[in-house]
Amino acid sequence: MLARAVREVEAGVQRGRGSASIRAKFQTVALLAREERTRVRTATDLSESQRTEQLNRLDGIGTILAKTAALDTSLLSLLSEDAEVSDAAKDLKRDMLRAAGVELPDEPEPPVEEAPAPAPVSRQVVPQTVISRQLANPFLAPQFQAVEERTPPPRRLGSWELIGPLLSSFERASSGAVACMDLPEPAPVPVPDGLALMRHQAELVAAAAEGHRTFLLADEPGLGKTAQALLAAQAADAYPLLVVVPNVVKSNWAREAQMWTPKHKATVIQGDGDTIDGFADIVIVNYEVLDRHVGWLGDLGFRGMVLDEAHFIKNKSSQRSQHVLQLSERIRTRTARPLLMALTGTPLINDIDDFRAIWQYLGWIDEKKPRPELLHALEDTGLTPIDPGFFSSARRRVIDMGIVRRRKVDVASDIPARRVADLRVELDDEAGRSIRAAERELVGRLVARYERALESRAVGSTTDGIDHDLVRRIALGEREDSSKTEENVFAMMRRIGQAKAGLAADYTAQLAHSVGKVVFFAKHVDVMDVAEKTFEQRGIRYSSIRGNQTPSARQKSIDAFVNDPDVSVIVCSLSAAGVGVNLQVASDMVLAELSWTDAEQTQAIDRVHRIGQEEPVTAWRIIASQTIDTKIVELIDSKAGLAARALDGSDEEVVDSADLQLETLVALLTDALSGTRS
Repeated sequence: MLARAVREVEAGVQRGRGSASIRAKFQTVALLAREERTRVRTATDLSESQRTEQLNRLDGIGTILAKTAALDTSLLSLLSEDAEVSDAAKDLKRDMLRAAGVELPDEPEPPVEEAPAPAPVSRQVVPQTVISRQLANPFLAPQFQAVEERTPPPRRLGSWELIGPLLSSFERASSGAVACMDLPEPAPVPVPDGLALMRHQAELVAAAAEGHRTFLLADEPGLGKTAQALLAAQAADAYPLLVVVPNVVKSNWAREAQMWTPKHKATVIQGDGDTIDGFADIVIVNYEVLDRHVGWLGDLGFRGMVLDEAHFIKNKSSQRSQHVLQLSERIRTRTARPLLMALTGTPLINDIDDFRAIWQYLGWIDEKKPRPELLHALEDTGLTPIDPGFFSSARRRVIDMGIVRRRKVDVASDIPARRVADLRVELDDEAGRSIRAAERELVGRLVARYERALESRAVGSTTDGIDHDLVRRIALGEREDSSKTEENVFAMMRRIGQAKAGLAADYTAQLAHSVGKVVFFAKHVDVMDVAEKTFEQRGIRYSSIRGNQTPSARQKSIDAFVNDPDVSVIVCSLSAAGVGVNLQVASDMVLAELSWTDAEQTQAIDRVHRIGQEEPVTAWRIIASQTIDTKIVELIDSKAGLAARALDGSDEEVVDSADLQLETLVALLTDALSGTRS
């Protein structure tokens, strides 16, 4: 029955019929195959040959599911462990089980609908100055215009699952279709003396002034998103304004607010908020303490909310994401057409699904479907997901909700070019030999598991060439086993970073002597320690940005590097200095350790390559030859196409979004089986 059903799904997708019934059948087959695999593995009434035969048949079904999902990538979301099972899939599953003669348990009583529980909170606080503000104005003025116009719900799309196709529409972007809404001609924007807006910044402010109220501002890093958000809030009179940011940029936001909108007082929440000004127009809070303040923030009557580094909420199950979504929902229900802005230069880290939480924060979708404004816009196209033109039309409708994406090459051509230059180093010491030995042991273990799996197959079963499905299963098993120990790819990469630290610091010192100021980035504290010790021995003055610094110490380090001509190097943590730092006084940087995503690498480079830079920027990426470093850098670079395809209309293929450790193991085993590794 499963084999027949999966062939029907495959045929339907090949004909381009990604209907709701096909999606339900795809999900049902996947669920039943997963359950049947578990039953077969644990069944005591099966011989070993019977067990192997049935598992091989289930493998065949899994292969067809994977090939079908490759034809329509929106189906992949139905395979995740936390995917919601549609009512149609539940009904079909029961029908198939009955047809197979499986006795089903009695149906449980349907649960009583309850209001969604609020996001979990820890210790709640209400600062005294906030209480004073609430007592001074105990009643928020009613906003009758907040009542939405009642329109009949769409009929044609009412039964369609639309979130998957909407996300998929950004993977299927056509060449040249940049993801940016139409923006009005910029009007003069009053700014303090000595400041000026670039044209692309003024365009967004003009859109806010004309009444647009939701923005996913995805300009490339370095194009002045902070100023755009502050001036858009001023144009929309969106005060009081809530700004949620990473901890490392709180002080920077306060300075930018004072610089661009000096008539509107900004206050920063530190800890329990004892020092904040409860009457300020702009309230700045970091993600890490949001749980303490989510209660009173939801009641203050904000007319606008800005989310900086919005990709921080991509994991919707995290507490920070739940609090952000809870606050945006409260603001929408209490305020007529609030200004909601999500700022990020890297909205997609690994997966097109990273859009989902940001769209929900902006009020474009809810947990299951588009909200009325977007749903009616989709209805107006006259198309459904089975129509050829649906994806391009749907993508355009989402963009018109407020996606704004500009590239430096298009709007800031006066910013010099940048390049990433790979500098390969040889690890010929004891640490290098130990790393290569550990890698050989890992590859040997993978090959042995692969060969054992082939031997355990049924007699007569042969495979021409490499069985790539089996390779992935072997890699997945290795990752699951190694995650319980210290012997895994992440630990190996850390050892490589430690072994490269001295060489990366030496090269940084050479650059400092020849070109002037240099930015040094590393992931781990011990690598930073080695670098700083090297600079001390070479008589090179440096400053440092680390995660455990206070805001004042952090700013002191930045100021020393920017303003003191004798400070030649700034040693930066990728996590602590990857956002919210302007270091364009330098034009050379060293990436001592590889990032796990292209987005993290780009964020680091754009601390230097931004408005105000006058020289071409070079990022020197230190790579350890003859190690796993070389394979991982290939995988990182391959992921660079994701945002380009989704937002910039590139034709680059979007790579699989599986985690990089798994992809690395797959690549290692594939290379070993192909005989390409030395």
